[in-house]
Amino acid sequence: MVDQIMRVDYARSTLPENCIFAGGRADREVPIVFSVFVVRAGDRTILVDAGCETMPGFVMEDHIPPMEVLEQKGITDITDVIITHAHHDHIECVKYFPYARVHIQADACARGQKYLKENEKVCTFAEEKTVVDGVKIVRIGGHAIGSCVVECEMDGVVYVLCGDECYTRYNLIHKVPTAASCCPENSQAFLEKYTKAPYVCLLCHEA
Repeated sequence: MVDQIMRVDYARSTLPENCIFAGGRADREVPIVFSVFVVRAGDRTILVDAGCETMPGFVMEDHIPPMEVLEQKGITDITDVIITHAHHDHIECVKYFPYARVHIQADACARGQKYLKENEKVCTFAEEKTVVDGVKIVRIGGHAIGSCVVECEMDGVVYVLCGDECYTRYNLIHKVPTAASCCPENSQAFLEKYTKAPYVCLLCHEA
């Protein structure tokens, strides 16, 4: 079972409202953060998404490379890295964990190959994978090809690390997919499933 879940923020920026949800205003900016999650389960320390050093097209404020923030917090024992999808801000810094096992959905792996070439411990899967007791990766395929969420069981609750399947509480409360979905039907199915008990969604971009 999972002992601890920690969100680690490493930068701030904004995103147009019409990217947060369909019908949003293009001229209204919504504050967001960039973050990764650390999950401790037994003798495993699992990093969910690796973060980025650069993010073209975004003005990054208070940006500290995620591996530096992890070191500042004394987290230097990463055994596994889960990549929820192969977009730059979630996978770029995987190169700094060459000895960790990297878990990534097969279709996402094909798209993120340039980021993974330095790592020899890449583990792929099709639909879902249990990394360790209490930590399961589940393919959603709403936000991007092969995009996933991570289910973490702790204290009788299933916490869902959402990757980019959901940006803000607005999406969850109103069951409105993000406007950045490759498959809106899959995004809607994600919202219908994970907005009910026993799930609690944890977001990586919500400020």
